[in-house]
Amino acid sequence: MSEPQKTKQQKTSFWRSIKLVAWSFLGIRSRAGYQDDLAKVNPLHVVLVGLMGALLFVLGLITLATWVVAK
Repeated sequence: MSEPQKTKQQKTSFWRSIKLVAWSFLGIRSRAGYQDDLAKVNPLHVVLVGLMGALLFVLGLITLATWVVAK
């Protein structure tokens, strides 16, 4: 596989991982779409994106709580 194709495939896989985790956070994903995405993503990317998403969610809640309490 040539270098540009390999880079494009990795970016696509990471982008698919972001979409997969985002849909999972919302809980509205069809089984067929989930299985299709799961076959095309790197498990390490899914774990990293999941951890980043959870961290952003917690930081958002902390920021919201701080803002509400300050008013």
